[in-house]
Amino acid sequence: MDGLLINSEDIITLSTNQLLEKYERPPFDQSIRAQLMGIPDSTNGDTFHNWANLPISRKEFARESAENMRRHFPTCKPLPGAEKILSTLSQARSASSGSRIGLALASSTKSRSYELKTSRLETKRLLDYFRPDRRVLGDDPRVRQGRGKPAPDIYFVALQSLNLTAAACGAKPILPHECLVFEDSVIGVEAGRRAGMRVIWVPHPDVAVEYQARHKEVLAGRIGIIEIGDEWQLGELDDGWAESIPSLEHFDYEKYGIEIPP
Repeated sequence: MDGLLINSEDIITLSTNQLLEKYERPPFDQSIRAQLMGIPDSTNGDTFHNWANLPISRKEFARESAENMRRHFPTCKPLPGAEKILSTLSQARSASSGSRIGLALASSTKSRSYELKTSRLETKRLLDYFRPDRRVLGDDPRVRQGRGKPAPDIYFVALQSLNLTAAACGAKPILPHECLVFEDSVIGVEAGRRAGMRVIWVPHPDVAVEYQARHKEVLAGRIGIIEIGDEWQLGELDDGWAESIPSLEHFDYEKYGIEIPP
C-alpha cells in the first residue's frame, strides 16, 4: 500500500523533514530515504539516528514523530495508476482458466495508521477494492510476531484469505506461483520472492536511483537489508520471475495472461 497505491512515503518524508528542520538538522537525502523506505518504524532505528544525530532522545523523537504523522496521514492520496489498475483487475479474468482475478492487500502498516491514511474519501474508496478479510496489515494476528517483510508470511496469509473464498465456492486453490505481487520497497520484493510468487517492482524514483547498480539483486530478493536466513527461499539473478516498471500505469496485463473486459 505505502508508496505503491498511496503517497504515504512522501508524507512520511515531509513529516520527518519538519522535525529535522526543527532541530536544525539537514533534510532527508536521496540515499538515506531509499534505505528506510518500506521498513516499519524506520526512523526509530540505528540507520536513521546515526545519520540524523539529533539532540533529543530516540524516545522523544518517536513521540514527536508519531504526533506529526497523525496530523499528516489523513492527507494521503492515491498514486498515479492506482485507481485504474485496481478497478481493472477487479473485473479481469485469467486468460488460461477464465476465473476472476482475486485481490488481497499485504501491508506492513498497522491498523491505526491504516485508518488515518485511508480517512480521505478518495483513498478510502481506493482501498475498498480489497475486502476487509483480505486486508493483511502489520499488526494482523494471522501474521506471527517478528515475521513481517522481508519474511514471506504476510503474503502467505494474504493468499490464504483468497483461498478461503475459493474453497467456499468449490474452486481450485490458488498456488503461490500463480500469484503476482506488486511492491515498491526492496524488502517487499524479497518477501514476495521468498513466498515463491512473481513480483512487479514499482520503486520510488529515489529508490530506483539508489539501487540502480544492484537492480538484478533486488529483483531476485538478494539485497539482504534485514537478514532472516532461509537462503533457499530467494530467487536467482535473471530468473525472469520479477520485473520493474516505473509506475502502475505501465503494467502489461496481456504479458501476465490477464484478460480485461471490454
